[in-house]
Amino acid sequence: MNNNNIELYNSLTRTKECFIPLNPKNVRMYVCGPTVYDFAHIGNARPVIIFDVLFRLLRHVYGEKNVTYVRNITDVDDKINKRAAETYPDMPLNDSISLVTKKNEAQFHEDINELQVLKPSVEPRATEHISEIRKFINNLISRGNAYVAENHVLFDVCSMHSYGQLANRSLNEMEAGARIDVAPYKKNAMDFVLWKPSKKNEPSWKSPGNIEVQGRPGWHIECSAMAERHLGKVFDIHGGGIDLIFPHHENEIAQSRCAHNTDRMAQVWMHNGFLKVEGEKMSKSKGNFITIRELLKSKKFGNRIWAGPVLRTAMLTTHYRQPINLAVSALVEAERAFTRWAKIHRNYGIKATPSLSGKISRHLRNDLNTPGVFAELHSLANAAEKGSSLAALELSVNARFLGICLDKNVEVQHKIGISDKEIHQYIEARGAARRKKDWLEADRIRDKLKTLGVRLKDNKDPSTGEVTTTWEAI
Repeated sequence: MNNNNIELYNSLTRTKECFIPLNPKNVRMYVCGPTVYDFAHIGNARPVIIFDVLFRLLRHVYGEKNVTYVRNITDVDDKINKRAAETYPDMPLNDSISLVTKKNEAQFHEDINELQVLKPSVEPRATEHISEIRKFINNLISRGNAYVAENHVLFDVCSMHSYGQLANRSLNEMEAGARIDVAPYKKNAMDFVLWKPSKKNEPSWKSPGNIEVQGRPGWHIECSAMAERHLGKVFDIHGGGIDLIFPHHENEIAQSRCAHNTDRMAQVWMHNGFLKVEGEKMSKSKGNFITIRELLKSKKFGNRIWAGPVLRTAMLTTHYRQPINLAVSALVEAERAFTRWAKIHRNYGIKATPSLSGKISRHLRNDLNTPGVFAELHSLANAAEKGSSLAALELSVNARFLGICLDKNVEVQHKIGISDKEIHQYIEARGAARRKKDWLEADRIRDKLKTLGVRLKDNKDPSTGEVTTTWEAI
């Protein structure tokens, strides 16, 4: 692989390809975000973290101002309506829906902030794009790709000859394996809803297709309309979990290609693998359904709380396209690695700005090969523990590039009564005193830190004579 290229696995072509953006000055990526009716589960965290790493890499390669990352919020949906009615039975549904969506959107942001993800460039909400959705649907009707039936608008899958290309299945195969709503007004059993009539008190808007009753959009059309609004008719990368390939992403492609008369919606389609919990599919019926919040704030999993940087480290240990098993043992290993790296970071007092070394850059450019990156980080840690300050620097800045901030060492900060920042301020003051040969002040600071549970150690580089001060919790 050329060092100047990024190679990504394209789910549409089922091959790894050299990524060539449509416009290097305007690289565009869309990733399906949460439906805000409940706390986000740990499976939702995986694409959030994976595509955050890709966002960081794209900004590194093409420039921060030249990359647009859109991750949407679905705030109109049957699940939201159901949850609002159950939670606030005595409240008008429109009011309760607003409470549910705002509350869960805020919870989602709080949780993923703990995972140290960057904010997307744009975070559109479906309810803010109803006019774009209605226009999109009217366009499909005028082109003969959608039709009105009993106050619904449906997409006619037979109007698109390559429907099923992403899922790599024929129309008959998809129909045989799908759980579909066989409504008498459908032309074909696989036709899917673009717009539906709203029930009493549900959110409703003026309908497309000259339908007299008000209604609301279907799930698939929301993403197509929001992607067009913020990224254009054809863009570079569309991502999400592997469970979205069919029907959601397949239907997005059908809608967008037909509406825009294009041969594609996105150049590259990327999907992360499934997540299991202790080797089993996560489900509420099995009692192993775990939210991000429960891992961060409660002791539901492994009878302990897990720090956000540890969860992020665990998620990146496995290659994004492979299935991942969330197990207590895996989190323990991630915590052990993170704690080790963080100790090196503290001991060397690293303050460098984020950058990316050549070896780690090559791994990331090779379809986000994070296991390869982690192997390099462990090698750097080995060298740093043998006294290499350069390896310690590379470890710190490359981990930070991945969003693994080594400043956040929860294990040590639970043991001592002082923050990393305050410790380094004391070390700097002591260094200044030593340079002035004010040994009494230097010793006073050393003894003060000792009372706070911090032991200092001065290390002299034999080649340069430079003294580096490291510390550890007592």
